[in-house]
Amino acid sequence: MKNGRQIESTEMEMDLTKEVHHLTRSSHRFHQTEHTDDEISADTLVREVSETSVREIENLIGELQELRKKLQSNSNRLQRGITEHAELNQQVMQLTGIISESVKKLPAAPSISPGLIEPT
Repeated sequence: MKNGRQIESTEMEMDLTKEVHHLTRSSHRFHQTEHTDDEISADTLVREVSETSVREIENLIGELQELRKKLQSNSNRLQRGITEHAELNQQVMQLTGIISESVKKLPAAPSISPGLIEPT
């Protein structure tokens, strides 16, 4: 079950991805008008730089999403480990109590008088 922060984070990621794609499409439409040779080369340069930047941002977003998944997976694994450890600890405490009570119920050992021990 996702908490409020996870839902908000996912919505923000989706919004950012939509905005990047929207900007990319808008950039292509904007640059389809005719220009002189100097304007075309400047226009081409700006478009290439912006496309490269958009690709880099999209790659970073993808990498961050993968890292987020790994972090969440590791967090879940650690939480399971902590839960298992707590359960085992509780069982050990119960067994220790049972053993302690059992030892208390054992009959006292007879004392051995020194004269009954034979020298070897």
